[in-house]
Amino acid sequence: MITKYFTKVVIRFNPLGKEGKASRLFLSSIPPSLRGACVIDHKVITDNKTKPMLSVTFKDKQTLDADPSTMTFGEISAIMDRHSRALQIKDSIQA
Repeated sequence: MITKYFTKVVIRFNPLGKEGKASRLFLSSIPPSLRGACVIDHKVITDNKTKPMLSVTFKDKQTLDADPSTMTFGEISAIMDRHSRALQIKDSIQA
């Protein structure tokens, strides 16, 4: 997953729920070098009233949202990679 274009990651999940695996894999795929430059806001949900969510803001200020309870890690990664590749192409054209 191309993470160098992330500026903010917001994630809420229940670690024991269905969405726990995809959320944990997404958090673990963010490299330690990016954790200083990217704001990571995570919250562990303990009640059933709060819905799980995953939101990523990119350097071009676009925000992509995903629902980790209905999507697998591969699907979430594909959505984020699609926009990251577009930003990567835009950077390579400008350079």
